[in-house]
Amino acid sequence: MPDANTNTTGWGLIAGNGRFPFLVLEGARSQGIDMAVIALKEEASAELEKIAERVHWVSLGELSKTIDLMHQEGVTRAVMAGQVKHNKIFSAIRPDWKLAKLLLSLPRKNTDSLIGAVARVLEEEGIQLVDSTLFLKPLVPAPGVLTRRVPNEHETEDIAYGLSVARQVASMDIGQTVVVSDRACVAVEAMEGTDETIARAARIAAGRPLVVVKVSKPGQDMRFDVPVVGLPTIEQMRGAGATALAVDAGRTLLFDRTKLTELADEAGIAIQAFPPVPISEPNASSKGMNKK
Repeated sequence: MPDANTNTTGWGLIAGNGRFPFLVLEGARSQGIDMAVIALKEEASAELEKIAERVHWVSLGELSKTIDLMHQEGVTRAVMAGQVKHNKIFSAIRPDWKLAKLLLSLPRKNTDSLIGAVARVLEEEGIQLVDSTLFLKPLVPAPGVLTRRVPNEHETEDIAYGLSVARQVASMDIGQTVVVSDRACVAVEAMEGTDETIARAARIAAGRPLVVVKVSKPGQDMRFDVPVVGLPTIEQMRGAGATALAVDAGRTLLFDRTKLTELADEAGIAIQAFPPVPISEPNASSKGMNKK
């Protein structure tokens, strides 16, 4: 978190959907920082106006307007928080001239490439995009078991297999979640998101117990697209008959962490955080499929 020497002025928030932007605003405020908010019309909640004094609304494709508003607000450091559904980025977006030029320059048309390029444009404009977990460190787990129940032997085997598969999928920027049953991959996340992936796995598994594995990308850029697990995911797991969840330590945000672990305990779900693969290592394991 910012220390006593951190300047409390010149901060901005680019807000997508969900609780992430609200938590960032609360965390920043606890450090004496009042953020100007650039809220995405297609995603962000109108409730932001109740807790932030300076809120400006922009559409997904309005990069020039976003930059102009940040300059107007004196923003030099910004946090990007809140989901922007991947399918919206490439289907619902109406780019202005600056974003259209950027899109044409992208060698790969994926989310990381786009947001990474936007980050570079912001830096050229004197606006540094910073680690989105900067104000939320208590919500980022260290390695270890996070629930009362430890994964049993069968779940541990499924987790090991799922981690190897998930890390490979993540390295290809396809998705960050896989659902496993009896060391078989039941569902792989693409653009639909974690909760819908779990729901799809439940339909396929038809009552068999499931294990969910959600990881970060190799060399995860903590400025954007950080893996998030919240109460809805635990509820989805309970309804799907999923009994264990594995996440990357140090690179995953657990929203409402206390309530989340309490809900998991009530449902008998084991949660364990694993050290992510160091950037120097190509992938998790050479045994079987490697995965994100």
